[in-house]
Amino acid sequence: MSKQAKIFIDGAAGTTGLEIRERLAGRSELSLITLADADRKNAAARKSALNDADLVILCLPDEAAKEAVTLIDNPAVRVIDASSAHRVAPGWTYGFPELEVDGNDRIAASKRVSNPGCWPTGFLAIIRPLVRAGLVPADFPVTVNGVTGYSGGGKSMIAEFEDKASADYSETVSRIYGLNLSHKHLPEMQQHGGLAHPPLFEPSVGRFYRGMLVEVPLQLWALPGKPAARDLHAALVKAYPDRPLVKVASLEDAAAATSLDAEILAGSNGVTLYVFANEKSAQARLVAVFDNLGKGASGAAVQNMNIMLGLPETTGL
Repeated sequence: MSKQAKIFIDGAAGTTGLEIRERLAGRSELSLITLADADRKNAAARKSALNDADLVILCLPDEAAKEAVTLIDNPAVRVIDASSAHRVAPGWTYGFPELEVDGNDRIAASKRVSNPGCWPTGFLAIIRPLVRAGLVPADFPVTVNGVTGYSGGGKSMIAEFEDKASADYSETVSRIYGLNLSHKHLPEMQQHGGLAHPPLFEPSVGRFYRGMLVEVPLQLWALPGKPAARDLHAALVKAYPDRPLVKVASLEDAAAATSLDAEILAGSNGVTLYVFANEKSAQARLVAVFDNLGKGASGAAVQNMNIMLGLPETTGL
């Protein structure tokens, strides 16, 4: 890049926006367009900033993100949407660079990139390579569960979990949600996983700020080829060669583990995948551990921005 790229974060005061700004701080190759507090909800000021930027990162609720895109009439402006508004929308590139072999090239060539959700990031990192390798059929009944830090719920959940004086405050350690089985992440999980049906999704949130575990349990005996743990592990290793932000733990390290903490990668921007298995029972638990605000949100947005600007993808990460 020969000149500073102008970046505008629309929704910079929210959790994701603040985390992105933190990762961009001090980067001399970038110039941040900022609005005064009084102008953040001023339509004219926002539209001017949206059209003056080289690249816009939307950190807004879904409907507001859709509205922001309509305000951009400068054809040169490129967009990363951190909401779930465009994750399965035609004309948008899914912003998980490592998911497909040509992921970086697709993102680099795109003007509209949708950042993945945190839950789909962990799920797809596990399931997509297995489906692509033919180890898990596209029509197999897949289940995904796990736990995320409460920062993933945005300002309202953060306030609920941290305000001890609130009538809504509870000492509950964790809670399950998505009980209507129609979570908004399901369409991207199914589409980008290459699945014929949405997975059975069992999310929970814990009383910790950041970090998450996403688990895909598999009855290996029920899979057509009856794969062993080494087959699953080999497919994951093959899927992510030389990818600095996706690591696959060795089978030896997984076998030696007696527990896995959701917070072990808090504050980082990568994801580590584990294959835990019992060969005797022909069962496996595949787990992704990462920071829901890192690789699950803001870190992913910065990675996508770097790729779109022709910079090394881990710059600032």
